[in-house]
Amino acid sequence: MSANEQWDIVSGVGITAVAVAVARARESQRDDRLIDDPHAEPLIRAAQPPTPMAVDAGGEADALWHEMTDYVSIRSRFFDDWFARACAAGARQAVVLASGLDTRAFRLEWPEGFRVFEIDQPKVLEFKDGALAAEGVRASCERHAVAVDLRDDWSSALVKAGFDAALPTAWLAEGLLPYLPPEAEANLLATVHDLSARGSRIAIESIALARSALLGADLDDTTREWGIDLKGLFSLEDRPDPGGVLAQRGWSVHRDPVGDLAAGFRRPLSGRAQKLGAAGEMVTAERD
Repeated sequence: MSANEQWDIVSGVGITAVAVAVARARESQRDDRLIDDPHAEPLIRAAQPPTPMAVDAGGEADALWHEMTDYVSIRSRFFDDWFARACAAGARQAVVLASGLDTRAFRLEWPEGFRVFEIDQPKVLEFKDGALAAEGVRASCERHAVAVDLRDDWSSALVKAGFDAALPTAWLAEGLLPYLPPEAEANLLATVHDLSARGSRIAIESIALARSALLGADLDDTTREWGIDLKGLFSLEDRPDPGGVLAQRGWSVHRDPVGDLAAGFRRPLSGRAQKLGAAGEMVTAERD
């Protein structure tokens, strides 16, 4: 991903947001669903993604979507539950970093007066706002869309949008870190620390793999099936473990291996999702 690259919802990193929405839509159709996202399918229709990303894709593509849906659903359910716990523990606002087509501001129950800030590229947020407005969907919280690139001065834009650094905050970095260059990731974690009052929390999807392993043959297969250069979207450089970085700054860190979460949700992973889950963990931390 180039330093100044911009994208809409069907190009660059934006297309991965559509793919995650497809997984949420497929999961929502299951009787034993872990999440229910009624807004995912309307967003997909509005995006008009390539044919392999149809919610009802069959044939050879179905196996990939089955694997991806299981992983995304476990991840999504974990973070949904984490937000509920963060609110119960006193969080007063939330920030979704690189929100993409995340619909939590619309589908989750939030405390009265709770504020959710969504940060992403201008075209991505513009698309989501327009598509959901056309469906008559309203946020279940006080939602603020912050149109800024996380590689730029996003903290100033966040504060300008009404973020209050004196309040306990719940931060989410879901499906984000593999796309950021090391310096952008380091700056992001440092900025989160600087903007976090005591009692703030963060949840991070972390893949404990060398970049060379993350960009292996399985990703080549997915690239061919989707017709998208996925390898070109990822940052190739290795970087420190985010949980370790936060611990050095005084945060209390907890780790939930994806495999343990899959067992707890009775949703076994297979194929590519199993390999990813074996190396993945959800890192949560609290600033004391």
